[in-house]
Amino acid sequence: MAAGLVGIGRYVPEKIVTNADLEKIMDTSDEWIRTRTGIEERRIAGDDENTSDLAYKAAEAALKDAGITADQVGLILVNTVTPDQPFPSVACMVQEKIGAKNAAAMDQAAACAGYIYGLVTAKHFVEAGTYDYVLVVGVEKLSKITDWSDRNTAVLFGDGACAAVVGNVSEGKGILSFELGADGTGGKHLYQDEEDHIVMNGREVFKFAVRQMGESAINVIEKAGYTKEDVDFLIPHQANIRIIESARKRLELPEEKVATVISKYGNTSAASIGNAMVECVENGQIKDGDLLVLVGFGGGLTWGALTLRYGK
Repeated sequence: MAAGLVGIGRYVPEKIVTNADLEKIMDTSDEWIRTRTGIEERRIAGDDENTSDLAYKAAEAALKDAGITADQVGLILVNTVTPDQPFPSVACMVQEKIGAKNAAAMDQAAACAGYIYGLVTAKHFVEAGTYDYVLVVGVEKLSKITDWSDRNTAVLFGDGACAAVVGNVSEGKGILSFELGADGTGGKHLYQDEEDHIVMNGREVFKFAVRQMGESAINVIEKAGYTKEDVDFLIPHQANIRIIESARKRLELPEEKVATVISKYGNTSAASIGNAMVECVENGQIKDGDLLVLVGFGGGLTWGALTLRYGK
């Protein structure tokens, strides 16, 4: 049997920070942010909320959606570049919080492409018969590594978590194809500096993203034996509305077939794609049996894409 998503969930902090709020603390404007990024507001975790807390809440939601208990999970994969601390891993913290006493646990770090990396890793463990269920979490508390004096990066990021339970699904459903990639020579364009802040060469990252998102999406569609006309819905990484638009036009999809939740959440890195997916399922944009394309890029530089026939 093929591996697919048998349960999904998410969590976003309650605190909303609008562009108007940022106008009060830095030299920027709502118009400047919206026209260049598409972001209007973002969620920011409280001082008493850490990455593992966000991850736990998303994981609980995914387990409930899957209809399984934590002790049925064989492996927990947490994708994050903002762990509570270097060790123990966030995955181990999630294991304790949800009571997954039978699960192995480890963190992965592929930045904004991390959720795709996690789903692909889980697919292989499930299809090999190693584990019945793998819990994949994408989570970030980017607010703690954001330089709030740098208007070029501070306006972009938010906090949040998403999760998926990967398990066996019925014939024709599940993850049909994938592509993972990396280009370490581009690491200098997006990284965390010695002061633990995000540093980004926006122009170079934008060029990379526009090229790679479209190419990877087309590649996985062809690998699955389909054409872009067969795609029901595109779920791109929510980094910039202009990058999303570029991917949409490459696939020749109407706006209503593309997840665009960036205006409400900003860039939540590893949580971005999964968060967008859950919202689109909840509002009825994604339906059982739909052919989905998930695609993302991030620091590393990394990228990943997959096709998914949604449903159990």
